[in-house]
Amino acid sequence: MEAAEAGVPATSVRVRLDIGYDGTDFLGWARQPELRTVQGVLEESLSKVFREPIQLTVAGRTDAGVHAEGQVAHFDTTAELDADQLIRRMARFLPKDVRIKRARLAPPEFDARFSAIRRHYAYRLTSARYGAEPLHAGSVVACRPDVDVDAMRAASRKLLGLHNFAAFCRRREGATTVRELQRFDWERDGDLLTAHVSADAFCWSMVRSLVGAVLAVGEGRRTPEWVADLLHETERSSAVSVAPAYGLSLIGVDYPADDQLAERNAQTREMRSIPVSDGCCGD
Repeated sequence: MEAAEAGVPATSVRVRLDIGYDGTDFLGWARQPELRTVQGVLEESLSKVFREPIQLTVAGRTDAGVHAEGQVAHFDTTAELDADQLIRRMARFLPKDVRIKRARLAPPEFDARFSAIRRHYAYRLTSARYGAEPLHAGSVVACRPDVDVDAMRAASRKLLGLHNFAAFCRRREGATTVRELQRFDWERDGDLLTAHVSADAFCWSMVRSLVGAVLAVGEGRRTPEWVADLLHETERSSAVSVAPAYGLSLIGVDYPADDQLAERNAQTREMRSIPVSDGCCGD
């Protein structure tokens, strides 16, 4: 990458990155002093390549152990971007458990976090009696062989829509737990069970808590009605188990057309709430 010539005013450009990583040996996305994180590793390598400090803004700050196949981040730079060269150089600089899959210029209004319309996650389980295949042991969680997938589907449907998901979220001061869950269904391929979970946004530990609650139904420990009743809770429920991190992967992020980015940024920054007429926290 080439920096601006001396004496020539620098013009900043915005770069979008599409990223994949194996979260096993990372303590999450967010940079932490003296700890190995995805953001820390990427920023260190990008700063060397661009010869200037690079700071990333990300679509979803994944927790320790969580993977990503379709993570999105952006940064601003005064250097000239050669996308193909950047991907080749980063493939040499980066460790094997993180990769920049695509790089491109983005409009200045593009914000990996605030411009996002929805985020898509997959959670993978196996009902095989012997557990996960060795090659997939770091990304597939074993469950009971007799798990009732139809009951899990019934429970998942009861959670769709705009609700307060406080029962499924770890509390963060000042953060809303109101979310619109747009997809929550299960796909079976032999012993492999995959939960597809999509929403406008997720609060802390929400996906893993949703999976944990519905899995309790599939294993006969709870009913679909119990899951629906959790939407009436205003605090995190101690009855909800959080599924292991390594079964979860961020698989994609959706964004609006370029001419709608600024409007979306403004909408996302507004605090979400459920109108009284909608029936707060109903089934």
